[in-house]
Amino acid sequence: MKGLTERQKEILNLIKSDLRNKGFPPTRADIANALGFKSPNAAEQHLRALEKKGVIKIRSGASRGILLHEEKDSGIPIVGLVAAGQPLLAEENIEDKIKIPTNMFKKSVDYLLRVKGNSMIDLGIHENDLVAVKKEKECREGQVIIARINEEVTVKTFRIDGEGQVILESANPDYKNIKINPEKEDFFLEGICVGVIKSF
Repeated sequence: MKGLTERQKEILNLIKSDLRNKGFPPTRADIANALGFKSPNAAEQHLRALEKKGVIKIRSGASRGILLHEEKDSGIPIVGLVAAGQPLLAEENIEDKIKIPTNMFKKSVDYLLRVKGNSMIDLGIHENDLVAVKKEKECREGQVIIARINEEVTVKTFRIDGEGQVILESANPDYKNIKINPEKEDFFLEGICVGVIKSF
């Protein structure tokens, strides 16, 4: 926080605290009340000074439109539509990055994948939900996995039949299971599902 006045440091700490504890930044009125300013305008002046110093970015027209510059490139990436042939975490596939509490899931999360389609609805995974993914090189029978088959990414339950053939099982009777033929298909494990963030 080099180059900041004591008052600016207080405001910055308040913004960080609200983002960490509430999930959103304070309004100008919140800042004024917390730090004893006579009006929200005084808070606005300090925010503009912080923006000039490159510490925050102010989104016009939004009462809570304060973005910390340091958060721009941090957080868990949200992967949207994956183009064929691209790595899952290629920059063009990443919609956004968000911060989630470290204890939200039992296992660490490497990225969130936006679900397309309803092939897993019987497991409570619906279209536009965010599947929390941990990168793994191996998976166990019955785990929900993120797989790449012939450059297409899919979310399915990993099964092995009596003949040792890999089956990617849907959780919706309207969708067929996928049998993997290693001689004809490229199969790659991208990771395992460790949780779901619902879309409402």
